[in-house]
Amino acid sequence: MTVIYPSPIFGPVHSRRLGVSLGINLLPADGKVCTFDCIYCECGFNADHRPKQPLPTREEVRSALEARLRDMQQNGPTPDVLTFAGNGEPTAHPCFPEIIEDTLALRDKYFPNAKVSVLSNSTFIHRPAVFEALNKIDNNILKLDTVDEEYVRVLDRPTGHYSIREIIEGMKVFKGNCIIQTMFLKGSYKGQDMDNTSDKFVLPWLEAVKEIAPRQVMIYTIDRETPDHDLQKATHEELDRIAERIRETGIPVSVSY
Repeated sequence: MTVIYPSPIFGPVHSRRLGVSLGINLLPADGKVCTFDCIYCECGFNADHRPKQPLPTREEVRSALEARLRDMQQNGPTPDVLTFAGNGEPTAHPCFPEIIEDTLALRDKYFPNAKVSVLSNSTFIHRPAVFEALNKIDNNILKLDTVDEEYVRVLDRPTGHYSIREIIEGMKVFKGNCIIQTMFLKGSYKGQDMDNTSDKFVLPWLEAVKEIAPRQVMIYTIDRETPDHDLQKATHEELDRIAERIRETGIPVSVSY
């Protein structure tokens, strides 16, 4: 079963990487809108979940978020993080920068110790307003699954123009104020081997990570059902080996098995 999240607020859920996380979904509640069409996405393939509802408005997001934070302040639980995620790419929302401003203000009002996180596939970081908004939050989590151009078009399946070199250059502009998030997995897709845990994939990716110089790297593997059923989790040993390579560079790393 794939997951389509409520909109604009869902959870809180327990995140492997972030703790007690209140989700903010800037996409429609009845489908998926994304500039990637990842074969491992828990929300399924884009074509299978075309939304009919509109995007939530800035005011709808602000109002729903404040109501939920007020309820959590009175009844618990205390959130560790407010996370922009859900049914696609959050930075695609036309009011994303303004919604970030609203969210930071509400966080400061209700739970000043909570972090604000955005899970992004990095496709809009070249937009100045998106870049500035991401630079203001606590956890600017940017996807870089591979630096192999052929592999990315099978794994992440970008729906428009996508250049790994342009993405890396865009990440470097954050000057370390970002977290790189990478999916490692195994198995196959339409007969093609999808294992990206070997040095063939890891070593060039690690060179890009060193070039970007993020403040942290998050590596993870499949946790929920994927739309393609021939994919497999990377093993603990494989993830630990990759994590050790990252630690050798002096960059902090977290691993989610």
